[in-house]
Amino acid sequence: MRELATFAGGCFWCMVEPFDERPGIYDVVSGYTGGHVENPTYEQVVSQQTGHVEAVQIEYDPHIMSYEELVSTFWQQIDPTDANGQFHDRGPSYRTAIFYHNKKQKEIAEKSKQQLAKSGKFSRPIVTEILPAQPFFPAEENHQYYYKKNAFHYKLYKRGSGRESFIKDNWQINNRQLQEKLSPLAYHVTQENGTEPPFANEYWDNDEEGIYVDIITGEVLFSSTDKYDAGCGWPSFTKPIDPYYVTEHLDLSHGMKRTEVRSRQSNAHLGHVFPDGPKKAGGLRYCINSAALRFIPKQDMKKAGYGHYLYLFKENNE
Repeated sequence: MRELATFAGGCFWCMVEPFDERPGIYDVVSGYTGGHVENPTYEQVVSQQTGHVEAVQIEYDPHIMSYEELVSTFWQQIDPTDANGQFHDRGPSYRTAIFYHNKKQKEIAEKSKQQLAKSGKFSRPIVTEILPAQPFFPAEENHQYYYKKNAFHYKLYKRGSGRESFIKDNWQINNRQLQEKLSPLAYHVTQENGTEPPFANEYWDNDEEGIYVDIITGEVLFSSTDKYDAGCGWPSFTKPIDPYYVTEHLDLSHGMKRTEVRSRQSNAHLGHVFPDGPKKAGGLRYCINSAALRFIPKQDMKKAGYGHYLYLFKENNE
């Protein structure tokens, strides 16, 4: 089963990477929608004369990637309080919008917008529009998957436009009040880049079916289907459930060169990833601190709000 989702979030170069190569997503196309000219060119759209916005159209499997998850990811890429563009890109063609393709998508988008408005995250009104889907015209080939084709320039652009810093400042959780919420060990690990003792932590030898989520935000990180005994004394996984939620960073501490992994939204330190994992599973070993995780047993996932991820275990039961 395949469905479409369409989002306008300012420059479409920056709206492909957050959705690309994630579970259940088949394609992410940059293009133009919402205007009155058929098959517009990039030059026509940025002239602000066609009524179009730059947008991305996503083809996805709703049984694997929920529309709720797509909408949540969309919000985390934009400033939803800006009615006349995004960051350094100004004008109507850069305004934000969610274009729904059916009644269910409309209801989900409107509910999500209401929740964001009530959350108090932003002091100004949420002005992102929710509109019925209109004809979508793919952009020129040089604009497709720009973040891959022109990686260096893309990174400079995302940083220079102000988008990167806005996301960090407004969509990542800071550590205020976390000392009250977390145990001393969890705070040390997640906020001070600490490491818990091997073979003396909660999940290193846990073999129960279920998922592991961020202890701070509840973001889904790892699955028992990818967990294995690496003999190191910490929970080890061959891959995250959704790579979007696990970010990688160069770590030169302790006289070593390693790749640190952190949780995207909370920016919590999770552990490290090493290239010595099982080759048949990709060759990676995500060595993770138990103190950064919360385990949700398979039988409790639906009740805890993670029922959508039960697809991870279907093959095991068939």
